[in-house]
Amino acid sequence: MPPIMAQISDPKIAFAYLRPACVLLTRAPTVTNVETLSAQLKEVNDATLQQLQEYVLFPLRFVLKVPGPKNNKLVQAVAEAMSHVLENTCVQSWETLCDLLSELCLCLCSPTDPGKAADTSEELKLAVLRCLDALLHAAYGDIVFKLFEPNMLPGLGAAVSLLLALGEKEKSRDVQAAALKCLQALTLQCDCTQEHVVPSLEERCAIGSTMASFLPGITVAVARIITGDLRQGHAVTIRAIKVWSRTVGLVMEDDQFQVSEPWKTPPPDLGRIEQLIVHRTQDWVKSTAGKLSVLLKKIISCTSAHQHWRVRLEMVELDDHLLARCSQALGECVGPLLEALVGAVNDEEPRVRKRCEVVLRLVSQRNQSCSSSRSAQTFTDVLSENLHSLVTSLPRLMRTSDDQKKLFVLKVFLGYLKVLGPLVSVILNSAAHLERISKALMQVLELDVMDVRIVEERSYTATLETSSGTNDSYTAHIQRKHFLYFTDEKIISVLMEICQTLGYYGNIHLLTDHFLDLYQQSSAYRKQAAMVLNEIIRGAAGIAVATECQGLETQVLGHSATQEDLKVAVVSVVEEYTSVNNWHLITSSEETDRDRQDHQLFSPSRLLSIPNSNVGNTKANSVQLIPSSFGTVSSSTPTSAIHQLNSNIWQLCIQLEGIACFAQALGRDFRPILMTSLYPVLEKAGEETLLVRQAALGSMWDISNSCGYPSLKELINENSDYLLNDISLNLQRLSQHPQAPRVLTVMLTHSDCSLLPLVRDMVQDVLMALDLSYDHTAALFCSVLHALMKALARWFPSSCGRTSKSARPKQTSLHDEIPNIRQFLLDHRIQKELAEGIGVEEDSNEDLEVPPPLECEDVEDIEGPDVKVELPSHLSITKDVMERCIHLLSDPSLRLRLKMAKQRRKCSKGPVFVFFSGGTDLDAVCEACLPYLSCRQPIRLQEASVSVFQHLIQVDPDAFWFTLNELHCPSSYIPPHPDLLPVQLSGMCRPRDEYSDNVLKLLREEFGSVAENSVAASQLMN
Repeated sequence: MPPIMAQISDPKIAFAYLRPACVLLTRAPTVTNVETLSAQLKEVNDATLQQLQEYVLFPLRFVLKVPGPKNNKLVQAVAEAMSHVLENTCVQSWETLCDLLSELCLCLCSPTDPGKAADTSEELKLAVLRCLDALLHAAYGDIVFKLFEPNMLPGLGAAVSLLLALGEKEKSRDVQAAALKCLQALTLQCDCTQEHVVPSLEERCAIGSTMASFLPGITVAVARIITGDLRQGHAVTIRAIKVWSRTVGLVMEDDQFQVSEPWKTPPPDLGRIEQLIVHRTQDWVKSTAGKLSVLLKKIISCTSAHQHWRVRLEMVELDDHLLARCSQALGECVGPLLEALVGAVNDEEPRVRKRCEVVLRLVSQRNQSCSSSRSAQTFTDVLSENLHSLVTSLPRLMRTSDDQKKLFVLKVFLGYLKVLGPLVSVILNSAAHLERISKALMQVLELDVMDVRIVEERSYTATLETSSGTNDSYTAHIQRKHFLYFTDEKIISVLMEICQTLGYYGNIHLLTDHFLDLYQQSSAYRKQAAMVLNEIIRGAAGIAVATECQGLETQVLGHSATQEDLKVAVVSVVEEYTSVNNWHLITSSEETDRDRQDHQLFSPSRLLSIPNSNVGNTKANSVQLIPSSFGTVSSSTPTSAIHQLNSNIWQLCIQLEGIACFAQALGRDFRPILMTSLYPVLEKAGEETLLVRQAALGSMWDISNSCGYPSLKELINENSDYLLNDISLNLQRLSQHPQAPRVLTVMLTHSDCSLLPLVRDMVQDVLMALDLSYDHTAALFCSVLHALMKALARWFPSSCGRTSKSARPKQTSLHDEIPNIRQFLLDHRIQKELAEGIGVEEDSNEDLEVPPPLECEDVEDIEGPDVKVELPSHLSITKDVMERCIHLLSDPSLRLRLKMAKQRRKCSKGPVFVFFSGGTDLDAVCEACLPYLSCRQPIRLQEASVSVFQHLIQVDPDAFWFTLNELHCPSSYIPPHPDLLPVQLSGMCRPRDEYSDNVLKLLREEFGSVAENSVAASQLMN
């Protein structure tokens, strides 16, 4: 790399060095000559170049003044050379500044229309704009202020219009940003790192008066740039925001209106220019503030949710700049500025949030230190009034705005609460504020209950039993709520955070009482009030509340809710949630004739619904019954009934979520409340409505985790004493408590064998109740007994699992089979001779000795009485259930028959039949299940019956082989020897009938090809 040569510092030497190039350029204005001069200028130091500034600029300016069209490359080279000179020198001559400004603007504008940009290359425009920016930075302070004298209005206006046109219409982002930067420098508002002229108050007044003439054009055009196409990039948008805020801050500065303006009277020789002068009177200020407010609201709506955080940060800077300089003059703009600032408190970018909090604190301090009559109102009062105004318009905005606008409005709402901090409690003491906030939340949180799928989605016992392992089974299927006025998930997140912040800073007793009143007033508010109550208590406990912004009044921090306050609030809300009117709601319209009979018996508390009525109605809180005869969900079902069912389902889900929230809020302190809340939750965990069941299971897991139980098993086992006591009492009053069997079902599903001793007596109660009222309670208790059987099978698994080969005869070759047949005949002959007394004398006495007892036999029991071995408790329960429920297999209800068939299958598992008394019990089971092998039965009943026989075959394969072949024998069995009589079975030669398919399936799967083997064996013997 060659060494850097020292720059020329002697003016004479520099002049002699530059003169030939300057003369040559004047004679021959070419790109090469311009580049030659530009290269030589870089070899002269700044001080020397300052002395030769006018001389070196002359040939460059001469090139620009030559009439006629010019080469773009030539103009670009000239602009680049002039930029070097201006960036390293100062402009001390007004004539030079004025002429250069005009000449450079002519290079940018169209020859036919000076108000529009010329159709030139992007590189040329960037070079000229760079030169123009350097010119404005190089001008001396006393020189640059002459630009804002009244006689310069036309020229200044032309420059402003040209720069705005480039900033708005140009396609190049770089050209747009450079034009806006020049416009910012033209008003002495540049924020780059170079040194700038700092005008005094009087000088600012002069500049402001002149720029007032251009304020409408600048603000409107720049607002269009800010709210324009997002593809222009965030850099252009940020620069446009700076131009808008700095220009408004310059023209509408409060301090300028507090001093006298001697230059208000223009010189008499201005002529038509006088018409361009704007007098900033009070009326003008007020009118302009109103117009700026319209533009400002549009800008805020487009930038508050901008995807780039630097744009949102620049909006915070805009708020800070205008509120600090123009809070009095802007008037109507103060509200939108505060809203934008408060909305940024919840920005997702930490740098935006941090800067916003600093600005808000500064605004508060300025407001408190201001003693003028116009600012006598405290900043807290301003925020309080703005909050009241916002919540008043919130329902309308949520109905008419798009989701982006809704999200911004709600963030502003949340921002006000965070900025006010602990002062929220003071504001909520105002009945007007509390009423507005609560009614706004009620309307915004209204749910959409139109979806018929909510009612149609069902969940039966199998779903519950398979979900007893972990909480993943319910979290994976939770359906999100559908709201009437919005769909964006971010909106509901902000709404929930608003409620949590109210609970964190507000008075928990006041809020709980108020929203409970709304909950009780009308069903129209019940679901929304429950959602708000849930989140208020979560917030009061400090759960999921962002507290980094502690409000403006830093001397008051934190929230006032104690653990005791939370307990009182939780108890009152839980009591309201689990009351009869609000808990036992109908959630299904699927009914059969038998179901209607059940409803007629149990309807006093089963079919409860909350009516839609106002507070003035004396029957507003009375219980109404939904008619149970409107059938299944179909096109003929009344729309209002479906909506009511959907509403009931969502209300129960929200209340179940609330109980889980309360457990999270109190932690282990929630354990005493389990005595009144756990039983209702288990009731809903047995619901057939999918959403309700999932919500209940989720609530159970949250309660378990919050109260310190490792799993649902521990939750149920450690609270089983009072749960089973309640179940026992409620079974005796089944008409008032029809959900008691479902609670027992849920307990059996999620517990272990340690529950069996406590449940044994209750099972007898269930069977007794079933005996007393089969017609009405069979379906109700069948699910309980089925769950019991599944639980027993899970708690006491069989030691030897069933396989398809366990009952089959051992498959051997025919040659191995022949000796076995011979041995059989020999043994038969010996037994026959012994029976006839032949050969008895030849036998030794030793052969007649009684063999010693086996190890497993008790010697004393050989001659003792025949005492039946007592069954273990789980087998005894299984046997009782089988005996008491077997005749239900012939019940007219298909659903009941299916349940009983499944129950028989569960009873056939494990070692239960080992203890059965011979064939009596097996014969009863076989006789009950045999008819369901018919193909005329429903498919699921056939499958259940086949499954039962598969388990029965494991107990006595020979007996059930014979039973099946008596029903249908696939082929004749030929004896292995001619002397043996042929086998005669009732099912032989019987034509194919309704039992054939299932019998053949069982014989093929459980016994293999026995018939074929028999035929082959007999042929080999012959």
